Amino acid sequence: MSTGRKIWAYRRENGRVGVRNYVAILPVDDISNAACEAVAAHIQGTLALPHAYGRLQFGADLDLHFRTMIGTGANPNVAACIVIGIEPGWTQKIVDGIAATGKPVAGFWIEGNGDIATIAAASRKAKEFVHQTSGQVRVECDLEELWVAAKCGESDTTTGLASCPTVGNMYDKLVPHGLYGCFGETSELTGAEHLAAARAATPEVREKFMKTWQAYQDEVIEAHKTSDLSDSQPTKGNIIGGLTTIEEKALGNLEKIGKKISYIDVLEPAEAPARGPGLYFMDTSSAAAECCTLQAAAGYVVHIFPTGQGNVIGNPIMPVIKVTGNPRTVRLMSEHVDVDVSGVVRREITIDQAGDSLIDMIVQTANGRLTAAEALGHREFVMTKLYRSA
Repeated sequence: MSTGRKIWAYRRENGRVGVRNYVAILPVDDISNAACEAVAAHIQGTLALPHAYGRLQFGADLDLHFRTMIGTGANPNVAACIVIGIEPGWTQKIVDGIAATGKPVAGFWIEGNGDIATIAAASRKAKEFVHQTSGQVRVECDLEELWVAAKCGESDTTTGLASCPTVGNMYDKLVPHGLYGCFGETSELTGAEHLAAARAATPEVREKFMKTWQAYQDEVIEAHKTSDLSDSQPTKGNIIGGLTTIEEKALGNLEKIGKKISYIDVLEPAEAPARGPGLYFMDTSSAAAECCTLQAAAGYVVHIFPTGQGNVIGNPIMPVIKVTGNPRTVRLMSEHVDVDVSGVVRREITIDQAGDSLIDMIVQTANGRLTAAEALGHREFVMTKLYRSA
């Protein structure tokens, strides 16, 4: 009953399936945020995505910036995109990257024009895109055509016992039939990295994973930590929830990848998977908004977010489905919960049944149901920056 199901979604020009139909107003850089927000304020049906970066970045950091910008505009949940930057060069590079998908996209720049003229021209084009895309209709698609990412947040003991295994059960059922999956949180696998490595599909992928994990340890954690990672890994919420070491947290985290499948490649941050359907590992921070932003930029259209103590994260273009197995969180933060699997810890339902309930919610979300985060207006869009700007 879990496989072979149909959804109603948007078929994009490049064949990908989207579950939302946004006209995004995308700033190339931080100083173009005001213009983008002005366009979104003038034209109903558009969505501005302000952020803090895009100036004087270079090297791998600049590459990641472009990859995230282009990937965000190219995401199948975006029907059309307006790009606004301070100057034409970087603006056009992002426009060209998005245009490769075949979707409507246009770029505008402020230098030599000023805010008012730029906002006016971009608003006219945005209105045109709204008319062009708002009449698009959903068509029947296979559930397994979706790209579904996952990460956990504010984890506790119930996360490893209930909500993360629920995600793993969903992946075990759907990935073999064509679903694209994704997990990440590089530092949060510490203590279980050998178990994660063992789930790689080939020795080459295993080696790639271990190099990625070790580089994060050496170049990020060890290079910049003080005496330890207190208050960061685990967080105060994790500790209150019973996870007192990163190893305990990692073992629960890894439950998200199920019991039967292997991951087939290791992705750079915001890198789109290229080896066909399957489960992928992406090198990401464990920060919720950053990880979700990177996965959406890689092309994932639905996100599953297991939480124990309760987390409110959302994303502007990718619906985030919250799953919890903590009865207290269900009671106190019910407005943030999409899938209640607390019956697992009470031994009222099985992990298999919980996985089916998550699949039901993925279908509903793909068909248009707003997630709790969407209904509450959570649109956290946070770019990942690798190092200081020039």
